[in-house]
Amino acid sequence: MKFTPDMQKKAAVIAGFAVLMAGVLYYDLRDDSTPAPPPVVITTHTGTTTGAAAKSVGTTAASLDPTLKMGPMLVTESLVYSGSGRNIFSAAAAPVDIPKPLAPARPKGPVVPVFTPPPGPPPPPPIDLKFFGTETSKDGRTRAFLLNGEDVFLASPGDIVKRRYKVDSIKANSIVVEDLTDNNRQTLPLIGH
Repeated sequence: MKFTPDMQKKAAVIAGFAVLMAGVLYYDLRDDSTPAPPPVVITTHTGTTTGAAAKSVGTTAASLDPTLKMGPMLVTESLVYSGSGRNIFSAAAAPVDIPKPLAPARPKGPVVPVFTPPPGPPPPPPIDLKFFGTETSKDGRTRAFLLNGEDVFLASPGDIVKRRYKVDSIKANSIVVEDLTDNNRQTLPLIGH
C-alpha cells in the first residue's frame, strides 16, 4: 500500500496527538504524593497531651517564614480530636445540674396591665429666624430686624418674611412670629451681639 503525501501528514498529526494524550494521562494518573504521618491525638479533658510532631507545628513571630512547608501542614490535617465523650446535642447524654432560680420569672396572681398614654403630636419645628433689634420710624411705626443665615429682613407687624413667617407683634425684647405652613406661633427673644 502506498501512502500519499497528504495521508502521511495526517498520520503524523494523529501520532503526535496520541503521544501528547499519553503524556497528559501519565501526568494526571501518577501518584507523587508522600504518605501522611500517623495521626497525632490531642486530649484536653485530663490535661494537655501532644505528640512530638504536634509540638513542632507551633511557630513564633521570630521564626515566621513565608515558604510553604508540607510536613507541618500534613501533621495538622491528621490531628484527631477526642473530647470528654459527652455529646452536647443528645438528650440522653449525662445530665447537667442546672441551678434553681432564686425567684419566679413571673409573679403569681393577676396580671395588671400597665396603661401608657399614647404619645402626643411631635413639637413643631423651631422657627429659624433670629430677632436682633427694632427700628421706630418718625411716624411711630416699629419694624423688627430678623436674621436668617446671612440674610437680614426688616418687617412690621402683619408682614410675611420668606413667604412663610408672619410677624404678629413686636415688643422691645421679643417678637411673636407665626409659621404659616403649620400654624405654629413662637416668641423669639432679642439676641445680644
